[in-house]
Amino acid sequence: MKKTAIMTDSNSGITQSQGKELGVFVLPMPFYIDGEEYFEDITLTQEKFYEKLEGKVDISTSQPSLYNVTKLWDEVLEEYEEILYIPMSSGLSSSCEMAAVYAQEYDGKVQVVNNQRISVTQRQSVLDAITMVEEGKSAKEIKMYLEETKYDSSIYITLNTLYYLKKGGRLTPAAAALGTLLQIKPVLQIQGGKLDSFSKSRTMKKAKSIMLEAIQRDCKNRFGSDDSLDNIHLQIAYTGTDEAAKEFYREVKALYPNHDIVMSNLPLSIVCHIGPGALALACTKKYK
Repeated sequence: MKKTAIMTDSNSGITQSQGKELGVFVLPMPFYIDGEEYFEDITLTQEKFYEKLEGKVDISTSQPSLYNVTKLWDEVLEEYEEILYIPMSSGLSSSCEMAAVYAQEYDGKVQVVNNQRISVTQRQSVLDAITMVEEGKSAKEIKMYLEETKYDSSIYITLNTLYYLKKGGRLTPAAAALGTLLQIKPVLQIQGGKLDSFSKSRTMKKAKSIMLEAIQRDCKNRFGSDDSLDNIHLQIAYTGTDEAAKEFYREVKALYPNHDIVMSNLPLSIVCHIGPGALALACTKKYK
């Protein structure tokens, strides 16, 4: 029997096929379109999702059911001695806390990591965990490291529309109407699992500049980086088509030509809250 399995959820941005390539189990996060339940990469593709979104459909998200979580754990434990589960941030969903409750019935065989990350930074935690498993560390040891370093990342994201934030109750209708009228592009930040307002801009060009300056400042002041950012992973994420993301990638790559910059779709359960046309820049301190 193999020792330690790594499991995450689809909010990491790791697809089902990528999970198989990495040797990682990916729990699909449910979302709803006009009341019908879907799972990314299983019952609905990114392309079909955006086609449906054009019709201004009613969309929402939910946490995975107890049955789906424990069913996957039980299947994995037939092959592995223990599971390290890295779900999305507890600051953005109750699914992490619920998983921790479920895990109490597994006598320490399931270690749930409260890593306070999502999307590309959560993905990096999974990749770091793979490295630590290869080094022979146990699920409990890896959990301890990932929780000790959970604040060693930042995400800044700008939105193309305020419609979905308003629809999800995260923005008042008046604020959304004013922002739309003035063509304001908000810049939000995710640090420590909380989504907060950071700045605002009238153009995407300025928003990208704000995000890049904020990342550079975090890397220097919080993570002890020099101008090369050699101890940092840089990541770009986006919703909708990838044209703007590719342009932004070229801009960031010109500043840091030696970096292997990850560019990834944001998972659909996140798109439900922010809509198409969003662009994010993230950084994660490297595992030593």
